[in-house]
Amino acid sequence: MKNPRRFTLKNKWVLITGASSGFGAAAARAFAAEGAKMLLGARRIDRLEKVAVDAKKIGAAAAHFYELDVSKTASVENFIRWAKAKLKFQPLHVLVNNAGGAHGLDSVADGKDVDWETTFQTNVLGLLRVTRAALPFLPRNAGASIINIGSIAGRTTYAGAAAYCAAKSGELAITRALRHELLGTGIRVGTINPGLAETEFSVVRFKGDQKKADDVYAGMNPLTAEDIAETIIWVASRPPHVNIDEILIKPTDQAEIGKVFRRNK
Repeated sequence: MKNPRRFTLKNKWVLITGASSGFGAAAARAFAAEGAKMLLGARRIDRLEKVAVDAKKIGAAAAHFYELDVSKTASVENFIRWAKAKLKFQPLHVLVNNAGGAHGLDSVADGKDVDWETTFQTNVLGLLRVTRAALPFLPRNAGASIINIGSIAGRTTYAGAAAYCAAKSGELAITRALRHELLGTGIRVGTINPGLAETEFSVVRFKGDQKKADDVYAGMNPLTAEDIAETIIWVASRPPHVNIDEILIKPTDQAEIGKVFRRNK
């Protein structure tokens, strides 16, 4: 039996960044199953188009896509102008700030500027840019949500990930600050922080080295993109007076970063 107090997502506009793969693509499919209308952004247009097509097949009331690079202010501004035209004065009820990722696993001594800069541009400044641009379209006192995708790395640290841990700590701080800034507006703000989840995350981190990426998840059962998408839907569909501030979600096989149970292959 459906919960009558559940916030309905049917025909509500949802904006998802980093929607071409991983958590973003899975979230698009999950919102599609709810009958939502979507604005999807990412850099890889060909893959983004496929996500939009699949979303329509699943049941999305609408699924539009446009190129978005959150690391560039001009790209964010162009995307939001496009989104405004698609909204046609309708409100945006859900913003999912998913674009991000890690780049490299070098120590601070061996770190590369390009990796550090990309990490902060996407995970921190990109989050700020998109939120700033989208806020005018979020209705007040109508159950709207900003859902930021963080990481367990924002709550702890590990060798080779100084920049990534700092960036995800930044995401957590931004989320908490937004809760203060938007208090009284009725706009809900929360963060979902996954542990080990098997997506393209490690492939990107290891610059396309599939073996290194596979080794991260060897012998254990990691989270899936669908697990996180299901959690996003749950957060967005709580009654309007309920705000899920923070969720830390890990696979059962992971107690902490570096503390993982692995079965024999």
